[in-house]
Amino acid sequence: MFSFLLGLIRLIIFILYVSFFSLSFYLVSFFWNEETTRRNALLLRDFILKITNRILGIRSVIYGELPKAQGLIIANHRSYFDPILIVTHLNAFPVGKKEVASWPIIGYLCKISGVVFVDRKCQDSRQKTCEGIKEIINNGNSVINFPEGTTHVLPTTVAFNYGSFRTATQIEAAIIPVAIDYKVISDAFVNDDTFIPHFLKCFGKRTTEIKITYFPPLYSEDAEYLLKTSKDMIDKELIRFRKDWDNEK
Repeated sequence: MFSFLLGLIRLIIFILYVSFFSLSFYLVSFFWNEETTRRNALLLRDFILKITNRILGIRSVIYGELPKAQGLIIANHRSYFDPILIVTHLNAFPVGKKEVASWPIIGYLCKISGVVFVDRKCQDSRQKTCEGIKEIINNGNSVINFPEGTTHVLPTTVAFNYGSFRTATQIEAAIIPVAIDYKVISDAFVNDDTFIPHFLKCFGKRTTEIKITYFPPLYSEDAEYLLKTSKDMIDKELIRFRKDWDNEK
């Protein structure tokens, strides 16, 4: 009962403060030009995410050094919270599935803060996404991508999609591998989970413990090498995370 009430209180607070800032931003954005709106949207995003982490009781442990070079951030995928955590640390733009764009409140924030949406079933959409990734990286920013294309609770990653790594070689961008995992396995957003029930379950705990490792950038003209090397690095770190948590019991 306590878990449900805590999750519900956090959900209400989250909805209220995100709605307030989103509506306020939407109204004042009519007085800004496009460049000012885009810049202020990133400031709003960073502000909201910092508050979100505190409200939800996120306790993250970071390994490695935050990357200074821009590039294509390649991470394993557990939950919709994965990009939120990474963006809290880095000024990067996530690639997300198009369905998120229609989510109330969150979809609007994603749109104004530069999320690159893709319809994985549409070849034209995938091509436009690749072009968008190139433009963002060429402009000196990083892009977050989840090459597994889905969330799951397996101990290591599933097969990586090749496209991201091919794009990196085409524009001579770095691949920045990132491993991320949650102490409680059921915190993963998988199968038939829907947002509100999952939110109440995940954030009904006093704290949500997350480990994340940022690896040094990888450079190569060989997309296969980039894919295999980053996947191996992430897999080994996921195994280490779980071993460390198991040893705490």
